[in-house]
Amino acid sequence: MINEREISSLIKLLDDPDPQIFDHIEDKLLSYGNEIISYLEDAWEQSFDALLQERIENLVHKIQYQNVREDLALWHQSGGFDLLRGILIINKYQYPDLDEEKIINQIEAIKRDVWLQMMYEASPVEKVKLLNHVFYTIYGFSGNTSNHQNPLNSYLNQVLESKKGNQISLAIIYSIIAQKLDIPIYGVNLPQHFILAYIDELEQNEKEKAILFYINVFNKGYIFGKRDIDQFLRQLQIKPESFFYEPCTNTEIIKRVLRNLISSYEKAGANDKVDELVKLLDVLTP
Repeated sequence: MINEREISSLIKLLDDPDPQIFDHIEDKLLSYGNEIISYLEDAWEQSFDALLQERIENLVHKIQYQNVREDLALWHQSGGFDLLRGILIINKYQYPDLDEEKIINQIEAIKRDVWLQMMYEASPVEKVKLLNHVFYTIYGFSGNTSNHQNPLNSYLNQVLESKKGNQISLAIIYSIIAQKLDIPIYGVNLPQHFILAYIDELEQNEKEKAILFYINVFNKGYIFGKRDIDQFLRQLQIKPESFFYEPCTNTEIIKRVLRNLISSYEKAGANDKVDELVKLLDVLTP
């Protein structure tokens, strides 16, 4: 049972000039978690004290960040099977009041439009061409080539709104829609580029997945083969490794999203965000 009187008293003491007293009060309030956010917001609105308002803002952020870390750890520990859930957790780092249902509905709408046009038995290439038509022509998704380093390219709500994203955010949306339609398209963690692979479900065995072809989501869903990856790696002077050609785990995808965000915020000089995102990446790194 939450003690409203105690919370009210603690919030009033948040502007205490003694650092030790402040730290003690903050730790006590942090222990309440989500339960006190509404009390903190009310106190912020009623206050004219700039220091108190700033400390309340920082405290709310710490609670929300704590939630993201806990949710990400739980997602990872339970196997990280739901890619959409994983990327929504990352989204809540920047947008704690995110309307998750809205994002889920937006993705469902795209899936429904693909499904309505896929009423006949189509070959893998035909399925991808249809997906491309809906994704790029009807919905207008494209790679953000003019502002590629913008961190907004990594947040799903922003990508769905602007229809522009980086390689990995577009690939995440594309592959989630495909998998919801039972089309076996999965992410491949290629150096300096993120691509998708179409799996031949009839040919695969337990040890390895047979790849029919690859898809470059950043380039309008362009279809290509293994030789193109060979050439790409030669240009980068990188030794070919098997995992550059094979589907990666959802955890690896989320780790790459976090690395992209860290890079974007480093270039923007947002060191506080960099530190927080590095700690989120640590949650996924044994």
